[in-house]
Amino acid sequence: MRDDDIIIEFSRVGAYVKVTAVDPVSLMEASIVGPASSSPETLKRTALQKLRFVLSKRSPGTSGGGSGGGSVVV
Repeated sequence: MRDDDIIIEFSRVGAYVKVTAVDPVSLMEASIVGPASSSPETLKRTALQKLRFVLSKRSPGTSGGGSGGGSVVV
């Protein structure tokens, strides 16, 4: 996974920003929420780190679907 290939979405909701990082190959995604006063680079880096964590926890041969829904709650 290269960072250049990851899709990043920023959604401001009041005083907070939701940042979602999506791996287009596996279709796995990870989201974080942080203060709108944080730098976009910090929020992006945090979302990428969480996506890497989610991808590392996916067992080999798993498509990412199933009853788990592919999401992580923090």
